[in-house]
Amino acid sequence: MDNAFKYAETTPVTTEAQYPYSGWIASTDCKYTAGEGLVTVSSFYDVVANDPDQLKAAINLGPVSVAIQANQPVFQGYTGGIITANCGTNLDHGVLAVGYGVDNGVEFYLVKNSWGASWGEAGYVRIGIQAGAGVCGIQSGPPSQPTTN
Repeated sequence: MDNAFKYAETTPVTTEAQYPYSGWIASTDCKYTAGEGLVTVSSFYDVVANDPDQLKAAINLGPVSVAIQANQPVFQGYTGGIITANCGTNLDHGVLAVGYGVDNGVEFYLVKNSWGASWGEAGYVRIGIQAGAGVCGIQSGPPSQPTTN
């Protein structure tokens, strides 16, 4: 994600409303038009890796880009609840941590996925909070947070 933020420091990018994600199967050609970008990154930083308190503190400031392992059945077939195990830590997918909370005594991150509102809980997944790399490797990336215009 850091490379994307570096790119966005010099090249304005479009918003999701301007250029919605359609998935890699639905479209193979880029429809971006130079000069239509509205958002630039003025700076970014890496959140301290493997530390849930640091990631929660960053989320308090705004959304945080995180990498997770998403190729396991527990994530691929997610329909609800809190993922607490069985997804690994071999990072292969970028998502957005937008909040955190507790449900029935289980602490979790609220994470926006890019697979559309029909996946998971209206496009979101709840990933349990654990020390170290975290469930699905969410804290190990390291997470990154940009400042935008």
